[in-house]
Amino acid sequence: MKRNYYILNDGRIRRKDNTVYVENENKKGHIPINDIESIYVFGEIDFNSKALNFLAQNNVTVHLFNYYGFYSSSFYPREYLLSGFSLVNQVEKYTDKYERIKIAKEFIDSASYNILKNLKYYNARRDDALLYAIEFIEKEREKLPQISEIDELMGTEGRIRDKYYSTFNKITKGQFKMGKRVKRPPNNPMNTLISFGNSLMYTTVLSEIYHTQLNPTVSYLHQPGERRFSLALDISEIFKPIIVDRIIFKLVNEKMIDEKHFTKELNFCHLNDKGKKIFLKQYDEKLNTTVKHKNLGRKVSYRRLVRLECYKLLKHINDIQEYQGFKMWW
Repeated sequence: MKRNYYILNDGRIRRKDNTVYVENENKKGHIPINDIESIYVFGEIDFNSKALNFLAQNNVTVHLFNYYGFYSSSFYPREYLLSGFSLVNQVEKYTDKYERIKIAKEFIDSASYNILKNLKYYNARRDDALLYAIEFIEKEREKLPQISEIDELMGTEGRIRDKYYSTFNKITKGQFKMGKRVKRPPNNPMNTLISFGNSLMYTTVLSEIYHTQLNPTVSYLHQPGERRFSLALDISEIFKPIIVDRIIFKLVNEKMIDEKHFTKELNFCHLNDKGKKIFLKQYDEKLNTTVKHKNLGRKVSYRRLVRLECYKLLKHINDIQEYQGFKMWW
């Protein structure tokens, strides 16, 4: 089974026969090309054109992160599942105001549903703050059918997220004080964990989109723009509560990560190498964890759930089946 490879040390990547050869100050090793799903680069790595061509020929995406662990860019090989028919339909769904808002609502409806599943799961003690957040989000969700503008929908999504993030101190028993959600750059450990995890989720979704006929630049909730794969942002909304947030709660509540795993500067905070390794290990394990799919009748991994979500959206775009966003059933 293919898997992600995470490179944290400085070094070099080159092709050697039918393998990717990674060498750095700690170790050297071959990775069979057929074993690689994606490569995540956190260190300073040199690639030569031969290596990049080899990765492109085998449809391997490479995601680059800067020194602080924040997403920088992706090596996105030439698409190998091109479909002019699907592209035209995808754009038409965007230009049709009714169709665009319908798809965008599904993203927010599913994301907010999964957020509520988290809150209810962690509210075994019937905490008043969590109960209030649940009630608030449920009321915001009731407004979704009446929304007819993207800006209004984004406002609803923002209020839901703000209320949800306000509960993180309770869920993690106050071990990390989050305060206001700050992204660029994150200013404390909790905001750093969220930003780091969301970047990983974005790149995972992007890699899964690459293996479908979807175009990653044509989106419905987030405005398409230059230099970003905005459809990955759309689909990530659904899976962030299920994957990223659950990992964060586990890392903090089980004291797998604490203050010593962060480097703090003036109004700036980032994970150190040891902290990144801990998070990446949990993230990879989560992606490979399987659940019994209620429709397929077999076990599928969390990573596969993301690919299946792309397929569902593609069916809707091509008028095969109405899109319904993924909602946790366990």
